[in-house]
Amino acid sequence: MTQAEPSDGAMVPSAFPHVFQPLKIRGVVLKNRIMSSGHDTTLPTDGLVNEAVLAYHAARAKGGVGLIVSQVAGVHETARYTSHMLMATEDDCIDGYRRLAELCHAEDCVLFSQLFHPGREIMEGGDGLLTVAYAPSVSPNERFRVMPRALDKRMIDEIVAGYASAAGRMHAAGVDGAEFVASHGYLPAQFFNPRVNRREDDYGGSLENRLRFAEEALAAMRAATSEDFVIGMRISAGERDEEGLANDEALEICRRLEPLLDYVSITTGTSASLGGAVHIVPPMAYRAAYLAGDAARFRKTLGIPVFVTGRINQPQEAEAVIAAGSADVCGMTRAMICDPEMPGKAQEGRMDDIRACIACNQACIGHFHRGVPISCIQHPETGRELKFGTLEPAAKPKSVMVVGGGPAGLKAASVAAARGHKVTLYEAANQLGGQAQLAQLLPRRSEFGGIVTNLSREVELANVRVQRGVHVDRALVEAERPDAVILATGAKPYRPELPIDDSVQVVDAWQVLRKEVKTGSRVVVVDWRCDWIGPGIAERLVAEGCSVDLAVNGTHPGELLPLYVRDNIAAELHRIGVRVTPYARLYGCDSGTVYMQHTTSDQPILFEDVDTLVLCLGHAPVDDLSSILHDLVPEVHVIGDSLAPRTAEEAVYEGLKVAAKL
Repeated sequence: MTQAEPSDGAMVPSAFPHVFQPLKIRGVVLKNRIMSSGHDTTLPTDGLVNEAVLAYHAARAKGGVGLIVSQVAGVHETARYTSHMLMATEDDCIDGYRRLAELCHAEDCVLFSQLFHPGREIMEGGDGLLTVAYAPSVSPNERFRVMPRALDKRMIDEIVAGYASAAGRMHAAGVDGAEFVASHGYLPAQFFNPRVNRREDDYGGSLENRLRFAEEALAAMRAATSEDFVIGMRISAGERDEEGLANDEALEICRRLEPLLDYVSITTGTSASLGGAVHIVPPMAYRAAYLAGDAARFRKTLGIPVFVTGRINQPQEAEAVIAAGSADVCGMTRAMICDPEMPGKAQEGRMDDIRACIACNQACIGHFHRGVPISCIQHPETGRELKFGTLEPAAKPKSVMVVGGGPAGLKAASVAAARGHKVTLYEAANQLGGQAQLAQLLPRRSEFGGIVTNLSREVELANVRVQRGVHVDRALVEAERPDAVILATGAKPYRPELPIDDSVQVVDAWQVLRKEVKTGSRVVVVDWRCDWIGPGIAERLVAEGCSVDLAVNGTHPGELLPLYVRDNIAAELHRIGVRVTPYARLYGCDSGTVYMQHTTSDQPILFEDVDTLVLCLGHAPVDDLSSILHDLVPEVHVIGDSLAPRTAEEAVYEGLKVAAKL
């Protein structure tokens, strides 16, 4: 057991005296209280730390983080809950972890590794077949619809030995510690939970018995390592599910296991249900640092350091949490996915230069759920460090004209200028940001506007010349004579030809958000894309007192969104009483009736007595210049929605790609 112990004599910035105060935990000293918590990256191959994983963590270590907890490493063959996780079951993992430890230590960064068994929380197998899942009892998983097989004593002993051998391999590799993952309803939590663990042997029944698996595993990990090796536990401070562990239960578990632990890392939620899983990576609908109160309760009870995660995006938020005594270390994982240099910038007082996470979840956990490497919509260099981590200066500086000041144009301009090109950005409106300015007007989406703030700051730092309120035409390009033009002119609402009459007011989402129209009281929102816009418009109109039907041309609202964002939206739509009709294709409207067609049965769907129909039917590209500039400019590039309407992620990434090649 280790008390929280700041080291003496260190100079810390006056703005963040608590965040940048060192912390001693058993055999290591954290240089600050900022942690990159364990999170899947989908970067590993063959279950091993590879060059991509090394480059990813190197960016954060160089950026100034005090502690990196690397993603889960399986301790037994039955722990393979995805096809792209790390494994610590064989000695061939040691070399990769040794290299990872060395690069962290070179930057005075401490490295722990998560050790993991999911139990019944199995997402997918490597070859498309369902995997056999093992759990304390035959208790079904609701989210993945897994019916596990009950562990026998022989396999329990194997898994305990697996924790020990995995910890031993980490110790041999020079990793500073291991984190026993008992959070989010994974195997240790399944043993803890009397509603999941219905065993009648020495591993079930009483709390003493239900703790036995964890006690054996933790003791075996200590025996396989050394006195200086840090051993902590991650646990959900309440799983936020009817069948999950409650806050009081989790606190008592930590109190009982405290003699075997050097720290406790607090999170919340469970992988076992859709509602509980939202908290694994909470979207922007949740307030910053929303678990600080839970962590404070654990810290008051326990005598070991308490770590906390949960939407801690900015150093001032971390400072407030630690200053209040709520926790000793703050997990700021997405903050550093978005800006790996955030800790260093904060320590230097460069607050305006920090690229703040907006918790959209699109390219971080959203990529993981799609089985592709982690990234960030604002910082596509993340996860692509081997390709874009270091951009070479331009061999021959060029005069570059960027047309359009949305996310695509902003990124292209800042990267091109940073490489040495002379860049002028033209925006027809008086405000930069493009559609992001509209996106932030949707309910519970205000933080999305941060992408404009962040990219605009990158443009400013790169010394891009910005011209607002200027419409670019051929004559202007001819007068400027640039070497290259990057067209990022965006898109406009798509309005198909429809059989309609004047009995129903027909408007688009942009008109609603800009308050250019006033809808009637009975509204149908038709959602073709199944993204944020349709549900957001529905929420907004309900808040204004309208009765709203949301008709989606898909299986459910938010079908294209990251899972935790989608499920949070579903919860809100249900809570506020929006009526949702799936499989609905718009046909037209007359006599106060909106006509739709079921996309699989072809049968009609009618909405009667409708005052207003709001169209959320996607966007059409705005590209009036490319065809008339090719004979005038040596290089013409079209990016973002003006190339093809998609999302901000593609827009920013294309801005990076084009500018990196100029």
